[in-house]
Amino acid sequence: MNIQDYFNLKDDLSSREETIERISGGASFKGASLWILICAIFIASLGLNVNSTAVIIGAMLISPLMGPIIAMGLAVGIRDLLLLRRAFKNYLVATIISIATATIFFMLSPYHEVQSELLARTSPTLYDVLIAFVGGVAGVIALSIKDKGNVIPGVAIATALMPPLCTAGFGIASGNLAYFAGAFFLYFINTVFIASATWIGVRFMKFTPRTFDNDRRATIVQRWIVGIIVVTMIPAAFMTWNIVRESYFKTQVNSFVHDRLRWEGSQVVTSNVGADSTLRVVVVGKTLSDSVIALAKQSMIAYPALTGYKLKLIQGSVSDSLRAVAGLQATDTESEKVQLLEKQTQENEELTGKLEQYTRYERLSKQMCSEMHILFPEVHSLSMSSSLEVSADTIKPQRLIIAVVGTTKRMPDMSREKLKTWIENRIGKSVLGNQSTGGVNLKVLYE
Repeated sequence: MNIQDYFNLKDDLSSREETIERISGGASFKGASLWILICAIFIASLGLNVNSTAVIIGAMLISPLMGPIIAMGLAVGIRDLLLLRRAFKNYLVATIISIATATIFFMLSPYHEVQSELLARTSPTLYDVLIAFVGGVAGVIALSIKDKGNVIPGVAIATALMPPLCTAGFGIASGNLAYFAGAFFLYFINTVFIASATWIGVRFMKFTPRTFDNDRRATIVQRWIVGIIVVTMIPAAFMTWNIVRESYFKTQVNSFVHDRLRWEGSQVVTSNVGADSTLRVVVVGKTLSDSVIALAKQSMIAYPALTGYKLKLIQGSVSDSLRAVAGLQATDTESEKVQLLEKQTQENEELTGKLEQYTRYERLSKQMCSEMHILFPEVHSLSMSSSLEVSADTIKPQRLIIAVVGTTKRMPDMSREKLKTWIENRIGKSVLGNQSTGGVNLKVLYE
């Protein structure tokens, strides 16, 4: 079998008249189609509002927006001006109603947070152009063959016509024109390149074009189409270049911080690049020497994206360094994270101090027991701990040290007093750093 037979569409194609009739029928937008569109817009808006991908996909599956767009591509391909006018008119009606419906939803919605699904529809790129074009090719092929399968729903999901329209409505409802412009441009990209793919597919499948009254009119239409495609691609290409450049720069910064700013006893908390072309890095832990900092600055040469940037290391104690993060031109979210991190660090320090209070007497018991046995031979064990004594009356609770002394026989009262004094002095020297017994509240128990 010839390899070309695997790619041959002729055996699967419907008749051209049947295909044209099917696509032309999808251009109409009234009655049930319009109500289905409104329902789909509400579902997609709800999905964007609650950041649910599954709900958004469900809305795209029931959306009838693909019909007029593919019909416009077909009309251009076969030079049917009447079909082009009808499809374009229905396309405008569907677009206006969709944006109006989404705007009403977001104006009435009590939840106005900008979710990630919304933000994803505000910055179109060349990748969206490719998705729309390839999706349009798959769509026109699916509509031209006998067995439709599940291609059309897949194309509707891939090209995502509904979410940009809903995001445009959110932009109007929230007064954010940047969101509206970005989302509507993404919708326009999808429209242009789905229609263009349909036009190319129709020409590739050799649909018979209708004749114009004169060739000049045909030339004007074709020039308009090419012009729209080029004008649509230019902003998308510019946005794509900016995204790729920004992504490359962030990758270089992360690689530099991860690979070159690693020292034993020190930890990088955060990094930020300011408008003054300075990479500020907050470091906690062991203080870095001037030679180490100079070596880190010199290593920036190995990263082309960091050419012309300066490195500033912010050092200090944990709390000081964390406070310095707030000065790195942070966003509100980053500032909240810094405050949370500082609070958690303070809590950790307090817990570490409390743990030290509980464990220090256990360690001290091991050190003192052998010394005590030499001075007081009848003593064979010692256990000490910090405790809180609470009285039944209104006296303020007081913290004391309990020492449980194990003896082989009962010690005389005088020996007990000497033992208590020795323990107080020993604790005062080890814990309080002096010989004073006034700073130790001690209770000795014998067993």
